Amino acid sequence: MTPEIREFEKGKKIARFSVATKDVYKNQKGERVEETTWHNIVCFGVKVDTIEKYVSKGQQIAIEGKLVNNTYEDKEGNKKYSTQINLNDFFLLGGKNDSK
Repeated sequence: MTPEIREFEKGKKIARFSVATKDVYKNQKGERVEETTWHNIVCFGVKVDTIEKYVSKGQQIAIEGKLVNNTYEDKEGNKKYSTQINLNDFFLLGGKNDSK
């Protein structure tokens, strides 16, 4: 997903985007199974400029970060949970928009 960039006071920026990971395995019946999992990524600071410039939908990227669990209440007062990865470092892989 193409990163969403937001700018705050004093030029501070945050980038939010998702990356997909795919797991391929054979189940007990010997059938090939593909599972895709989406991960929410949040990036702060100077790395946002590079993310903004070079990362777009389909770009292969390797990330390193910290898992963060959040709890919040929705508009109806229901407790919700989310997990995100706070990005520490990343490496661009393949060519720009290389989705294979």
